Amino acid sequence: MKIIKNILAFVGVLSVSGLLIFAVQDAPSDDNLEKKMINDYNVYALNIPENLDFSGEAMPLNNPDILERMDRELLVNTYWQSNGLLMFKRANKYFPVIEPILAKNGIPDDFKYLAVIESGLTNEVSPANARGFWQIMKATGKENGLEINTNVDERYHLEKATEAACKYLLEAKEKFGTWTLAAAAYNAGITGISRRLNSQSVTNYYDLLLGEETRRYIFRIVALKEILNNPDKYGFNFRYKDLYNSIPTYTVSVDTVVTDFIAFSKQFGINYKILKLHNPWLREAHLNNKSRKEYLIEIPKDGYYSIP
Repeated sequence: MKIIKNILAFVGVLSVSGLLIFAVQDAPSDDNLEKKMINDYNVYALNIPENLDFSGEAMPLNNPDILERMDRELLVNTYWQSNGLLMFKRANKYFPVIEPILAKNGIPDDFKYLAVIESGLTNEVSPANARGFWQIMKATGKENGLEINTNVDERYHLEKATEAACKYLLEAKEKFGTWTLAAAAYNAGITGISRRLNSQSVTNYYDLLLGEETRRYIFRIVALKEILNNPDKYGFNFRYKDLYNSIPTYTVSVDTVVTDFIAFSKQFGINYKILKLHNPWLREAHLNNKSRKEYLIEIPKDGYYSIP
């Protein structure tokens, strides 16, 4: 009965939070978690689920090549435990921001896992200079409505970058007709996928011979989707309090030049570092704003940071 009560209590917490990514996750007590951590490391071959899909489009797992590629990504991501736990922690913080934007734009919810494999839900900078959670290149960002200059780089603005990613994905879906190819095009480009489909005389992602990164792309997304939705099944143990949570903020409208964001921060009882944590799209310690554009700056509510 105690185990049943613990499970029911945890499910209740999930219902209140609205987070559906942690289905079937038991919430061990502190004592139980410590016991499980002792001499609890084994490596197992994994059973590949019979039915896996991306955005409702089934993976042809009866094809041995597809099965082996899926097996690889499930193994790699299951036994890269430290990274896996970080994905659970960050997903709790950032998925609630991403999910409604995808839904508003008619993009399947599975695309939130694309952001996971692109950046690990961090403001990553790639060797090719793609930036932010969605790893957007400068030209692509500008084409899809982002402001990018020395002062401001909205590839680091999670909400606006997600909107830009949605625009690109909708264009790719219109071009190719499937969400799977749209996701592949996010990695290899719409032109790149078009050329490969034409040169190889196929119409399906799973029939394409591709470079290593794009070849693994959909499989990595589906692997993270499967693991993040089934933590117990893949050996991930955590409590809800172990996960990261967003810091409540309010917005301050700025439509003038800001000569010194360090002084600006102090007006709101925070320092420059904290201002940047909540507004990573502000790239310099000042804002030129010659056009007098309105910018909404996020300020954390009182009590969440200890500032001397």
